[in-house]
Amino acid sequence: MRSNKIYILFFMLVTIFVACDKEKQPEEKQTMKIEKSAHKKVVYQVFTRLFGNTNTTNKPWGTIEENGVGKFSDFTDKALKKIKDLGVTHIWYTGIPHHDVIRDYTEFGISNDDPDVVKGRAGSPYAVKDYYNVNPDLADNPAKRLAEFKALIKRTHKAGLQLIIDIVPNHVARNYQGLTNPEGVDDFGAKDDKTVVYDVNNNFYYVPGEAFKVPEWQNGYQPLGGENNPLADHRFEEYPAKWTGNGSRAAQPDVNDWYETVKINYGVSPDGRKDFNELPEGFENKNYQKHFDFWKDKKVPSSWVKFKDIALYWIEMGVDGFRYDMAEMVPVEFWSYMNSAIKMKNENAFLMAEVYNPDLYRDYIRKGKMDYLYDKVQLYDTIKNIMQGHGSTDHIADIEKWKKDIEHHMLHFLENHDEQRIASPEFAGNALKGKPAMVISATISTSPTLIYFGQELGEPGAENAGFGSPSRTSIFDYIGVPNLQRWVNDKKFDGGSSTDEEKSLRDFYKRLLNFTINSSAMMGAYQDIHHHNRYHTEWYNDKVLSYVRWDAAEKLIIVSNFNDSNHYGFDLQVPNDIIKKWNLKDGEYETEDQIYHKNKPTLKVEKGVGYIRIDVEPLESFILKLK
Repeated sequence: MRSNKIYILFFMLVTIFVACDKEKQPEEKQTMKIEKSAHKKVVYQVFTRLFGNTNTTNKPWGTIEENGVGKFSDFTDKALKKIKDLGVTHIWYTGIPHHDVIRDYTEFGISNDDPDVVKGRAGSPYAVKDYYNVNPDLADNPAKRLAEFKALIKRTHKAGLQLIIDIVPNHVARNYQGLTNPEGVDDFGAKDDKTVVYDVNNNFYYVPGEAFKVPEWQNGYQPLGGENNPLADHRFEEYPAKWTGNGSRAAQPDVNDWYETVKINYGVSPDGRKDFNELPEGFENKNYQKHFDFWKDKKVPSSWVKFKDIALYWIEMGVDGFRYDMAEMVPVEFWSYMNSAIKMKNENAFLMAEVYNPDLYRDYIRKGKMDYLYDKVQLYDTIKNIMQGHGSTDHIADIEKWKKDIEHHMLHFLENHDEQRIASPEFAGNALKGKPAMVISATISTSPTLIYFGQELGEPGAENAGFGSPSRTSIFDYIGVPNLQRWVNDKKFDGGSSTDEEKSLRDFYKRLLNFTINSSAMMGAYQDIHHHNRYHTEWYNDKVLSYVRWDAAEKLIIVSNFNDSNHYGFDLQVPNDIIKKWNLKDGEYETEDQIYHKNKPTLKVEKGVGYIRIDVEPLESFILKLK
């Protein structure tokens, strides 16, 4: 879920270089050494209920019976092997915790959900209704849905993949009801004092004396597209009203608010006072064990304990990590508390989060003990502008310089469930324009790479599913994903119905991603050579990007052409300082492209400067490895 006010700070930040190479504490050095010795990680985000759905009806607002739905069981051994073979190390199953859905599951003891506070027919995965169970839509037998998910965990691990699910600490569904809480676990709000706006141990914020009112619908919108439903009566009983997930304090939120959710109280008063301990100065340099020890004897708000217990429940079940929704809307001290507890159970847990304000990156990484944050406001937004034809590659080196001290922690992506599909007209209109961008995103740093399911097949997200609009694959309704369905090929998972263009694109992604997870240089050094060549190389321009990556075993020269119509030819220079670092003498050195192994230009070193002839076609990239 995206904040209504994204922090657009990039263009102020790219011109600022913050020297963050401070001396690290011994324990931090040890942590970084462990991280740097690992290979690159690749996360495959899959919207779980859409992956195995072979139904192609795609009726707006269609029911499960009309449009179909995917199941846990669709992730067969073969399907998981094919995902892993793409070059994937982690799979993020989106939409696992039980969230609101408009379907009658009362025979399984599940209450019906009210369309007036549910977005779409299949519901938002970010309006969680029960954190101790899973979405019944995903089970072949809803009565055994948790057992079916546990079986999926085993299959995923058997395939050699680690798995991630969502936790949404900022808000829960308006009608949260924990039907399967472990013994001794109270529901959110069960012990709240509802006569006050705020109490440190209340789980919610309240509007005392006022009842909740459903938003006034606008622009012809009606829940379920206007379909007759006994619960779609523009009423929802909630007294007193609770604050809405995005922070609206009105008893009647606006239609553009996150009206289907309520905000969790983490001990921050309405005037901003923090009613909990803050981390001592210098604690950003302490490891997770020290953070865990710090909180052991501290009294913390009730909501902190509830979400920590939820996270540990899933970790103990075998989940390998979490993606945290809108993490910056929750105090960083809470993340220190919860993430350190998770790491004490599983030090290799994969913890990634949405944080869109670059000013907060270092706090949420160092104090909050996040492993990875979205590199959205800087790298993604810049690359998107370039792909759309109105941006410049000149900005990218400045971005990498600004985040040099945290580059390993900035997760790279070109698509996810919040973003437009590359192939959609609203983004680039052509999946091939993602090829040079994908090379840059996957190779410019040591950080993980995220791929959204169907991205590797050029899925355009063109379907009108009901709630929302095309260009993003719907997360709110039952729908099919056409390009992916052709690859799924009646659950053969072999691409048998894919077009030649789709097969070729997937082959590109497979070659690139497998190279990155096997290349030691991907976890080594980076240096920009783009700006040197902008000043010293004829015909080189700001639609091309170049840099080098290396370690003791590999030396790589990476060149990408973002222009979709122009071929470029130039003698790329590798500056003297890099030649010295690589210990190269004057002479000739063979190279070979690591994507298709066809291009093999020679690097010539003369008077300590390297020259390599580059002839690059539109949207073409090379990863040239010195032999």
